[in-house]
Amino acid sequence: MADTNKPLLIKRYASRRLYNTETSDYVTLEDIALFIREGREVQIVDLKSGDDLTRQYLLQIIAEHESRGESVLPVDVLTDLVRSYTSQAASVVPEFLQASFEMLREGQSKALDKMGAANPMVAMPGFEAMQAQQAAFFKAMTGGIMPKSSVPEKESDDLGEIKDQLAALQEKLAKMGK
Repeated sequence: MADTNKPLLIKRYASRRLYNTETSDYVTLEDIALFIREGREVQIVDLKSGDDLTRQYLLQIIAEHESRGESVLPVDVLTDLVRSYTSQAASVVPEFLQASFEMLREGQSKALDKMGAANPMVAMPGFEAMQAQQAAFFKAMTGGIMPKSSVPEKESDDLGEIKDQLAALQEKLAKMGK
C-alpha cells in the first residue's frame, strides 16, 4: 500500500513521458491533477538530471485548465502575477498568496465544522451529497489540503452509533407499517 504521507514520485523520462513510481505505469497531466485533488502531494523529477520539475508541471496543469475555460484566476490577478516577476513585489507575492490560501483553509474548516451534527440541515435529503460536493470544491480550491475536523474522535464514533440505531428503528417501523 502506498504511503500517502510521502509525496508521490513521478519521473519524467527523456521522451517526456511521466512515470508513476508507485503503480509502475505512465500517467498524464490530468492523472497528476487528480492525485492532487485527492489530497496527495506530488513530486515530479527528471530521471536523467534529477531536477525537480514539480513547479513547471503544476503551472502547466493550471494553464491547461484555464485555457479550457475552467477559469479560477481572474485576468487582473494573472496580470498582477506577471508584474510581480519584474518588480520588487516579487518577494512579497509568494508570502501573500500562501497567507491567503491559509486563511481560505481556516475559513473552510470553520464552515465545515459549523455544518456538523448539531445542524438541522443534516436531516435534509441529499445533504450528505451536497456536503461531499462542497468538500471536493474546497479541496480543489486549496490544492487538496483539507483541514482536520475539530470534532473529537469519540464524538464521531457516538454519532455513527446513533445513526446505526436510527437506521435500525426506521427499519422496524417500516416492517410494522406493512
